[in-house]
Amino acid sequence: MKLLLDTHIWLWALLDPDRLSPTVRSALTSGENELWLSPVSVWEAHLLAERGRIKIDATPAVWVERMVQALPRREAALTTDIAVASRRLALSHEDPADRFIAATAQVLGLTLVTADARLTESTEYAVMANV
Repeated sequence: MKLLLDTHIWLWALLDPDRLSPTVRSALTSGENELWLSPVSVWEAHLLAERGRIKIDATPAVWVERMVQALPRREAALTTDIAVASRRLALSHEDPADRFIAATAQVLGLTLVTADARLTESTEYAVMANV
């Protein structure tokens, strides 16, 4: 399975794996699954670090680079098709990062792994909920 990790799932997998459900933890550690990460998640993590919402032990740029390197994954490039799809999704909110991540799952045929209930309610892309 090709799993697109939302920002929280990616960070929890590295920093606080106890926050992952057994199903999600198993899926992330299975060698049969491909892990994918959007550059939007990297951007979000950088913002969280800059704003002090995550405790870090380096500059935000250095810390984010460490987090990116710590998890073997494929990069889900942000494309024009994803940008257009992000505006077509029927989501209950307008958070641009969530829209880009959800559209990435939809356009690339990835399963979005998320703890965000606002993203699990859609049927426009595959979801693995962290419940």
